[in-house]
Amino acid sequence: MQLFVNKRQASECLSLSDSTLKKYRLNGEWIEGVHWVRINSRCVRYNLDLIQDWLHNRGNPKAHQQAIKTYKKGLLSNQPEKRW
Repeated sequence: MQLFVNKRQASECLSLSDSTLKKYRLNGEWIEGVHWVRINSRCVRYNLDLIQDWLHNRGNPKAHQQAIKTYKKGLLSNQPEKRW
């Protein structure tokens, strides 16, 4: 299960400063809708699992792309329709 958290929680869990979180988000290293989501103009949530994977696989982008693919595949919107 993917857990989205606020910047304080992300900062604590990932040992990254608020400004570092913002830098990765704004410079495009983290993908909106994957690594983070915008709830409204003042509210952002971070995907802890995928960001941790990104941190561990910074030297292996292919491995991280696999994690993104797995994440997207697991979304309810990508599940087959149930036939009743």
